[in-house]
Amino acid sequence: MLIKPLVEIEKKIVQKMSMKNRGEQPTRSVISQKWTLLFCIGSFCAGMLFTSRMWTVPESKGIIRTTTTIEAEKLKLVSEGCDPKTLHRKDVKHESKDIVGEVSKTHHAIQTLDKTISNLEMELAAARAGQESIISASSMSEDLNKNNSSGKRKYFMVIGINTAFSSRKRRDSVRATWMPQGERRKKLEEEKGIIIRFVIGHSATLGGILDRAIEAEDKKHGDFLRLDHVEGYLELSAKTKTYFATAVALWDADFYIKVDDDVHVNIATLGETLARHRKNPRVYIGCMKSGPVLAQKGVRYHEPEYWKFGEAGNKYFRHATGQLYAISKDLATYISINQHVLHKYANEDVSLGSWFIGLDVEHIDDRRLCCGTPPDCEWKAQAGNICVASFDWSCSGICRSVERIKEVHQRCGEGDNAVWTAAF
Repeated sequence: MLIKPLVEIEKKIVQKMSMKNRGEQPTRSVISQKWTLLFCIGSFCAGMLFTSRMWTVPESKGIIRTTTTIEAEKLKLVSEGCDPKTLHRKDVKHESKDIVGEVSKTHHAIQTLDKTISNLEMELAAARAGQESIISASSMSEDLNKNNSSGKRKYFMVIGINTAFSSRKRRDSVRATWMPQGERRKKLEEEKGIIIRFVIGHSATLGGILDRAIEAEDKKHGDFLRLDHVEGYLELSAKTKTYFATAVALWDADFYIKVDDDVHVNIATLGETLARHRKNPRVYIGCMKSGPVLAQKGVRYHEPEYWKFGEAGNKYFRHATGQLYAISKDLATYISINQHVLHKYANEDVSLGSWFIGLDVEHIDDRRLCCGTPPDCEWKAQAGNICVASFDWSCSGICRSVERIKEVHQRCGEGDNAVWTAAF
């Protein structure tokens, strides 16, 4: 309010001074220099007074007090565990725990899902194996009709004799020695629960002359198990898988045996040997060996996948020799269920042994399953230790078995009535 009059006075003073400088005479109404100076000092004081009232500077005490209050609040937060940095770290840790928890839950869910899928795949494989086995064994109408009409009865053991199209004379020599024929074979099945069959697939030309010859032989003897398998020496591992899968589908037995058609077998002694291991659900019985892995091409028993067994000169894992071995029902079922994913090596006995690696299987090494031909098996028989099976290691079977198996049967056999008096 005081500034406006003061400004007008200043303007008049300035005008007066400019007139004086130009030589003009001032009027009488002009204020004297003393009053001008007083007015200037008053104007300055009035300006200072106005400025101090309009722009009040905050007290330093308030600033200090505010800063102190903020620090106190921070200290309080820290003492209570609520430091912003701490809270941030806690939030990060909490978020990390949440993420880890979610990942763990997801991983557990994936494992559960994988397990469910594996179970379903096993069930599907089992169903597929059963269906394929029944279809492939359609020629065995007698066995299938018996199973379908009276229900699946329990058998003690199934003996599958591995044979080939060219082995007709070997089969006849087996029929003439240790394998019962006709009514005696049927009686063996009904009274003792022992199934014996020659095991063979079909030729590359399905329905050809080789297949027709087997069909005629089967019509005469009725002792074949036909497989959905193409015959071939290099396909023995696949044939072994198919045999066990088919046998499990047709007969519910305690044991399943594979034997070659140039090996002599004492059935009663075999049954007594297996009966000792009936309580073990997963048993693998045979003459266990660990032969060298042959990497050289062109030699017998060459192993194309030799590099899987380590350095040159290494040996195979323990497995039963292929002339004769027996496995329990659980292991035969395992092969049936997983036959589509079980790896096949060049040698079928190695393949079988590899399928049981990693499983809780009891390996039984019984040397009576691999006796030599006379005089070895004869001396043991005279000592009361009758052999289960006899053959020549040098021939992987009885050398010239068609001519010699009758002699082996006479000198090392347990007697034709042994199987009927034996209790399994």
